[in-house]
Amino acid sequence: MRVRSGVGEAVVVGAGVGGLATAIGLRRAGWTVTVLERRTALERYGTAFGIHPTAQAALDRLGLGDALRARAVPYRDARIRRPDGKVLAALPLERIERTTGRPELLISRPYLIDAMLAELDRLGGVEIAYGQRLSGPADVGTDLLVGADGINSTVRTACFGRRSGPRPVGTVAWIGIAGFETGVYGETWGEGRFFGTTPVEPGRTNWYATVPEDTPAGAAGPHALRSAFAGWHDPIPRLLAETDPATWIRYEMRHLYPALPAFVADGRVALVGDAAHAMTPNLGQGACTALLDAEALTRAVAARGPAGLPAALRAYDAERRRSAQRVAFGSRNLHRFMTVRRPALRNALVGLLPG
Repeated sequence: MRVRSGVGEAVVVGAGVGGLATAIGLRRAGWTVTVLERRTALERYGTAFGIHPTAQAALDRLGLGDALRARAVPYRDARIRRPDGKVLAALPLERIERTTGRPELLISRPYLIDAMLAELDRLGGVEIAYGQRLSGPADVGTDLLVGADGINSTVRTACFGRRSGPRPVGTVAWIGIAGFETGVYGETWGEGRFFGTTPVEPGRTNWYATVPEDTPAGAAGPHALRSAFAGWHDPIPRLLAETDPATWIRYEMRHLYPALPAFVADGRVALVGDAAHAMTPNLGQGACTALLDAEALTRAVAARGPAGLPAALRAYDAERRRSAQRVAFGSRNLHRFMTVRRPALRNALVGLLPG
């Protein structure tokens, strides 16, 4: 391990939410940080992130809480519905707020990324190197290497091989932002597919639609997707009709399987976010778990310093691995439950949930 003047040096691979949060936490602990990003510029698409109160607390500890609250909107009063509009149950948002003292918050991804970049500029001592790819940990002569490089992580593959890797779940997701507010939020569950809406900022609505990959709506374009949801309750057809298809984003839903035996390796490498535990989006916890990873890792490193790095990584793994993997497992099971093609029993079970 190489240490200079008692200050650690770190390389973070990936400039997504998990990578930037890790860079902020390490810099606040006094480390010199370089972020390697394979893209030539950061993507600024407008997906809404749901930020659970636990992740909000992590952002507070990273010094980003005020920036979050300046642009986020609370998420309240959301329902699970059938395609005909009948309400089956309420999402547990009120219970979350009552238990934690904070509401769930929603923030547009570009706003969160920009807040993180602004904080890195304020802190100084962090370089973001765009257009850079990493072939393996051995290429980096640094005290700490953090793999925040997503579900196709090069760092993970170099450390753990290809036994754990991206696995498709047979579902395609489409996401978009409509230029109006619906006031009707939550999810509508149909046969093998579902549609969700959330607030994201005044005057706009975030929506997402999922369909089986082996259907026309999964394989084709906007017209087929609109047809797949044409008979569903308002405002679903309107959202699809009035959102410019050029702004829609399509992706094949995947998760990391099987679960990794560790989030750390070699006493100097750690994985965060999707590189460690990529999950389906059904619980809305992808960004939250990445933030919790970043905060826990940098807290452990700050407490022990560069000389105590192996112990810090063990502490990080002990705190985060089982928790994050439970969330990933729960999200995958919820996906199966939500996308059954004979939904009568599912709807009856959902109807038993407390309102």
